Amino acid sequence: MVRDFVVDANVLISMMISGKSSYKPVLSFFNFNTPQFAFAEIEKYADSIFEKSKLNAPELKRFTFFIFNHVSVIPRLVISSEAIEKATELTHDVDIKDLSYVALAIELDCVLLTRDKPLINTLKKKGFRKVMAFEDFLITL
Repeated sequence: MVRDFVVDANVLISMMISGKSSYKPVLSFFNFNTPQFAFAEIEKYADSIFEKSKLNAPELKRFTFFIFNHVSVIPRLVISSEAIEKATELTHDVDIKDLSYVALAIELDCVLLTRDKPLINTLKKKGFRKVMAFEDFLITL
């Protein structure tokens, strides 16, 4: 069974908002990685996360600490120029913000988990198969 994945910030944000304890065993069993860019996206939506969260502020804080104790944040400097170049080709007509996630998936040679349907569809049309909807991943467990 594959255990290593790259996870998009939209998945992490969704986890934080939901506060579902059912994510804890998933986070503990698999190895999740995300690029440092995920922090910029999470920060951008911080107010929305607090507003929409099913948890109160202290619970959200604890749950977020739990999440990030189980997700490795990978700096861009370790992603090869080849992976960045290939990711640029794959994402240039979708959303440039997705480049970091795709490049990291290429670099680590693992599946990208995302909730971004247009990204999934575009990558698959271009022949990139190492991408999966997070909901589909959960169903396979």
